[in-house]
Amino acid sequence: MLVTFQSTADADITMYQSHIAPVLESMGKDVKRGVITVPELPSFINAFEVLMEQDRQQRAQMEEIDEDELDEVEKKKRKDFVSISARLFPLYEMLKAANKKQKEIIWGV
Repeated sequence: MLVTFQSTADADITMYQSHIAPVLESMGKDVKRGVITVPELPSFINAFEVLMEQDRQQRAQMEEIDEDELDEVEKKKRKDFVSISARLFPLYEMLKAANKKQKEIIWGV
């Protein structure tokens, strides 16, 4: 399933529900339908920054492993891997734009 985030502060962003559900649920939001209000924006921005930094640190540790030590399946997984930071970045940018313009973000409407 897809989730489309909308705000008058930025262009619509569509993501896979399976990618964004854990983030929204950890912030107390329903993945099917919801709103991030203007007062909530700073805490969401902070949470996204923490998640993306943790992801960067984990990827840095993974890259320390010599690729010659991996089998072909693991090499393919590493090559095809899309980080959570990359997945969250467009929505993170929307959060910052919405915060700057003091506009809410909605989805599932």
